[in-house]
Amino acid sequence: MIEFKHVFKSYGQSANILADINFNISRGEFVFVSGPSGAGKSTLLKLIGGLEPPTRGSIMVNGQSLDSMPARERPYLRRAVGIILQDTHLLYDRNAFENVMLPLAVMNLDYKKAASRARAAIAKVGLSGKEKLNPIALSGGEQQRLAIARAIVNRPAILIADEPTANLDQDNASRILEVFRDFNRVGVTTLIASHDMPLLQRHANRTLLLEPGRFKDLGKH
Repeated sequence: MIEFKHVFKSYGQSANILADINFNISRGEFVFVSGPSGAGKSTLLKLIGGLEPPTRGSIMVNGQSLDSMPARERPYLRRAVGIILQDTHLLYDRNAFENVMLPLAVMNLDYKKAASRARAAIAKVGLSGKEKLNPIALSGGEQQRLAIARAIVNRPAILIADEPTANLDQDNASRILEVFRDFNRVGVTTLIASHDMPLLQRHANRTLLLEPGRFKDLGKH
């Protein structure tokens, strides 16, 4: 499902953020990416999501080679990959419901069916009744949950999230982890970047550890 072979990533003349990264993730796994801030967790997820190309090395995601994929084809890859970044990239000229509908707009779904899926995704993250609100009227945690609803609405094969519980209290963090678990139980390959050790201890099945200058697959545990 996801394979990295000798992957390096740097920007310009700077030192490598990621150096010689190798791992495989099978379909249906639930994996945490851990490590301190600045270790490259966000960069790793962006590579998987096709948001950035590697500097060197080979990346396969859902049967497609990302290192040789033309930029014009990357948006099609993202139909199979739901991405939740720390910067939610919500659109403030649309309400919450319209934000969640966006990924469905390119799928040519019947509007009634698309609207039903959007409402179900919003309910899944506990935001029912707030569909007509502008995202700017939502709290930081609610905006994060709205971004999760937008990522899951098209039922992706892979779901990746960068610190999805960072702005949430413990109850809402547990609720969101259950949302990810629910999707994983029906076969969605799930990767979550987090440096929250209590969260990892409660929920991790397998952890990839990123530290400056070091990468280690801690395996299943």
